[in-house]
Amino acid sequence: MLDKLAVRCRLMAAAAAAAELKKTALYDFHVENGGKMVPFAGWNMPIQYGDSIMDSTVNCRENGGLFDVSHMCGLSLTGKDSVPFLERLVVADVAGLRLGTGTLTVFTNERGGVIDDSVVTKVRDDHIYLVVNAGCRDKDLAHIAEHMEAFKAKGADVSWHIHDERSLLALQGPLAAPVLQLLTKDDLSKMYFGEFRTLDINGFKCFLTRTGYTGEDGFEISVPSENAVDLAKPILEKSEGKIRLTGLGARDSLRLEAGLCLYGNDMEQHITPIEAGLSWAIGKRRRAEGGFLGANVILKQLEEGPAIRRVGFFSSGPPPRSHSEILNSNGEKLGEVTSGGFSPCLKKNIAMGYVRSGSHKPGTEVKIAIRGKSNDAVVTKMPFVPTKYYKPS
Repeated sequence: MLDKLAVRCRLMAAAAAAAELKKTALYDFHVENGGKMVPFAGWNMPIQYGDSIMDSTVNCRENGGLFDVSHMCGLSLTGKDSVPFLERLVVADVAGLRLGTGTLTVFTNERGGVIDDSVVTKVRDDHIYLVVNAGCRDKDLAHIAEHMEAFKAKGADVSWHIHDERSLLALQGPLAAPVLQLLTKDDLSKMYFGEFRTLDINGFKCFLTRTGYTGEDGFEISVPSENAVDLAKPILEKSEGKIRLTGLGARDSLRLEAGLCLYGNDMEQHITPIEAGLSWAIGKRRRAEGGFLGANVILKQLEEGPAIRRVGFFSSGPPPRSHSEILNSNGEKLGEVTSGGFSPCLKKNIAMGYVRSGSHKPGTEVKIAIRGKSNDAVVTKMPFVPTKYYKPS
């Protein structure tokens, strides 16, 4: 009787937890199309559909994938002081961006650690659009709000709007541009990687950024939530089945093959952007002037070099996983894996992680410990799969 009661209590707890998960505007559409829904960062999200994660990863690179990423948080900063305000919190040269262009950046803390990574776009001199990670939303918004309040108390002109009324779709792969072109009159061939536009797509006013998280050419499309399904359907239909709904499982495989960080795995609040291999994201002016949180730590690392570095690996044996130890030939610990798995496109094990400086050069032979056994591995350059970002020739 007690065993049955315990099982019933667990089932009720699981049902209650599922009921508390947030759903995107495309939730029913996912279920109708065979989406296997799982909890992720407080949301009920599709991890895969009818095909395998391996197949959908390969299909995205060969044809295309359509991802629901509405769990991520889009927001706009407006006002004549929005750029200098944001530059206090991120390492990017936001002021130096051309209008309608964006860049990857990171929010830092006073110790130089990464609070979150984000793509920021300078829509106008007084309007910045950015997207932050779902799992960091509450932390990021509290951080921004605290500093905005102090900034405005000094008479600055900056305010924000959180775009909870919009959904976000990521369309990635070689068919992304030709299929999307069928749904808009704007010439997408003149829109390059990192650029942003506000335009009509299938009759809906969208924010369009040529970017993504796969290493492929593609777009992130912010659309009013009431129109999300009516945009997803024609994208799939116009591709004649070649672009498929794709879930979080393949999204993770794709970003790992592209050598891209997953916040909470490959970057955290004790890791600096220099250690994470993101020195390139710190603009020349920002290196000279500083002015962002943790600048003293970060600029010192730029000059002297960091003690640890993020690197990639090819390995033998079972696929490495997060927290697998990285060892030298004497069995001494050099660091640990932060992300790893079997690459569906390369058909071999890939991983990334942090090692002590000096052991970070490509070609360095190491061991990765998995379930008590050491497996051969070698440090390699990233990305593992060449990127195909659309840039001017």
